Amino acid sequence: MAGATSVVVITWVTRLAGLLALVSVLVPAGRRTLRGRVATWLELPHEATVGAATVALVTGVLLVLLAAGLKRRKRRAWQLAVAAAALLTVSHLGLRHVLGPGLVSLALLVALIATRRSFIALPDPVTGRWRAVRVFLQLTVAGVAINFALLSVARAVEPLDFGDRLAQSVLALVGVSGPAVFHALWLEDLSAAVGVLFGIAAVLTAAYFLLRSAEPAPELTDDEVERLRALLDERDSLGYFALRRDKFVVFSKSGKAAVTYRVIAGVALCSADPLGDPEAWPGAIEEYLDVCRRYAWTPATMGCSELGATVWARFGLEVLEIGDEAVVDTETFTLEGRVMRGVRQAVSRTKRAGYTVRVRKAEDLSAGELDELRALAATWRGTDTERGFSMALGRMGDPGSVLVTAEHDGRVRGVLQFVPWGEKDLSMDVMRRDRTADNGINELMISELLLATPARHVSLNFAAFRAVLEQGQRIGAGPVARLSARTLRFFSRWIQIETLYRFNAKFRPRWVPRYLAYPAARDLPRVGIAVFEAEGLGGRPSGLLRALRRI
Repeated sequence: MAGATSVVVITWVTRLAGLLALVSVLVPAGRRTLRGRVATWLELPHEATVGAATVALVTGVLLVLLAAGLKRRKRRAWQLAVAAAALLTVSHLGLRHVLGPGLVSLALLVALIATRRSFIALPDPVTGRWRAVRVFLQLTVAGVAINFALLSVARAVEPLDFGDRLAQSVLALVGVSGPAVFHALWLEDLSAAVGVLFGIAAVLTAAYFLLRSAEPAPELTDDEVERLRALLDERDSLGYFALRRDKFVVFSKSGKAAVTYRVIAGVALCSADPLGDPEAWPGAIEEYLDVCRRYAWTPATMGCSELGATVWARFGLEVLEIGDEAVVDTETFTLEGRVMRGVRQAVSRTKRAGYTVRVRKAEDLSAGELDELRALAATWRGTDTERGFSMALGRMGDPGSVLVTAEHDGRVRGVLQFVPWGEKDLSMDVMRRDRTADNGINELMISELLLATPARHVSLNFAAFRAVLEQGQRIGAGPVARLSARTLRFFSRWIQIETLYRFNAKFRPRWVPRYLAYPAARDLPRVGIAVFEAEGLGGRPSGLLRALRRI
């Protein structure tokens, strides 16, 4: 506990030292307030003061960035923070900020050294080290090249040889004057601004790539996939989705259980329950949590069952119910009765319009037919991002899968894919239709599957926060329940919450609660970003992520 407290304190002192450095350089009032008295022997030339201000500005921003890595106990962040704190302390001497931010940066340096054993987390498996070096070199070379070209063509400067122009361009990166003699103040300011801008950009951009939570590209090997297949059973309807290739896996020492996960924004996000024997789950979870501790990742799992949530809670994770999975018992499913009137009418209407349904195993389709369905499903998706993580496989045509197609005038107008749930049951994976097709073809395809399949249980879509929606619409519901339901309906304009719940409810399913497990309330924002990004619903701006990957 003491170690955790010291890390929190160090994190906030690091932010404070960085912010005070920025204030002391950028805000005149801050400079007057925080300036201390120093002996005359500390008075430095103007160029050295400018250089010290540049260093303080850059290291101040760098410390603010480093705070996130220190919070995660990253050893590399600690090393850089020690160097930055020492550099900042010296720069404050040059700026005569001894009693204010200078003392804070010195205290930070001492505290970092005293708590060095608390920062033990390894760098992420795939780091931005070489990308950071490349970006730093690119920006510094660009800044030097632009200033060099400026000095070569400008007439408002004394003639310089090659070496002097290069020296002036390099020194401008840190705000220090070089051998150049300018005849125009605007040219001197422009050269200094270009140099400092590219120097600061080089340091901060390189720091971002060096310190960011790397997201190693996961891919299950063929051997790992086969081991996971051997652990699949009939207990968890979402187990088959663990075979997504874009995951990592850790096995228990006995090999009887496994946990699969993906790293997003510093969160090692699992989906559903561990695979294998529940008696062996703790062993797999311990291996997974050990990996999280080693790399300072935040552990979290989404969509786990009540049994899974109970096991995760034993390891200190908080549990939150996030919705319900709709499971239909096919032995009792029927289109008869008043409660099924809406589905029955939709099915009858689409049949009269000439739609027919085919239910086939993936092995019974030719390669050409599978390719056509994949292309159609991609066209009908409606977004650039493939949505789904906990209840999506990300591919079509796996052996054992069942494909349902709705056809009209010889054309496929809708497609469903169900993946195996144990040996006999099915879980819905893909539900796509042509947007120009008649309403009701999804109801038609699902109904035909439920009436024709030998499976005893079929898992349909997940309904997020179903209980909240139901409670909010009950007679006598309190103001909090009504407000919560109203909020969910508002967000349903952009994310299918209420519409998906009402669609699932048409088939009179059995509702199976699903849970989110996370370390603490303070981690919920980061975990929420990871969940939304994994499910393709939002998270960090995709355009920004693509731009950063291209750098």
